[in-house]
Amino acid sequence: MTESVLTRKNVSVKLKITVKMSVSAVIIALAVGLPQLVHVVAGAQGGAQWLPMYLPVLLGGCLLGWQWGLGIGIVSPLLSFGITSLAGNAMPVAVKLPYMIAELAVFGAVSGVFSKRIAENSWMAFPAVLSAAVGGRTLFMTVAAVFQSVSPLSAADAWSQVQTGLVGLVLQATLVPIIVMILSFAINKEKRANND
Repeated sequence: MTESVLTRKNVSVKLKITVKMSVSAVIIALAVGLPQLVHVVAGAQGGAQWLPMYLPVLLGGCLLGWQWGLGIGIVSPLLSFGITSLAGNAMPVAVKLPYMIAELAVFGAVSGVFSKRIAENSWMAFPAVLSAAVGGRTLFMTVAAVFQSVSPLSAADAWSQVQTGLVGLVLQATLVPIIVMILSFAINKEKRANND
């Protein structure tokens, strides 16, 4: 979506990268900060239920494309872990970090695959988010099942976490497309104003 706006404005490659890096930085900051807020308000169980880091990652993929979404999905949990470890309360916990990196990478990349279609029709954010959620959660359960003999996270634990997070996924499947549609409306309104 961002790519189409920047291309329409005929900006240089350097400026495109600068804009995408800036948007990515804001989204990563949100992905690190939002879980902290949810954990303060709703506790650790609130994080497992609402999946606050997933929302910014999905948004990043929808807005920036699959490569940037993939990067945001990888960097967000790593940065969160690094910052919160310094404070003495690592989030996500070290055991879950590899799983979250893999899962959020899929969330960002899959939602990003739809970015060009979202630029043409903002309603495409709905299948983007649903496809990303199915792909990411499936990978999470698969990796847990494959590595359960060497990891403290079993396939049953992963399935329980998926069930707990259904509320958050439903919320994100609604919120992310609405945010994308609002941004698309604002962009298209500016486009119409410039054409008049």
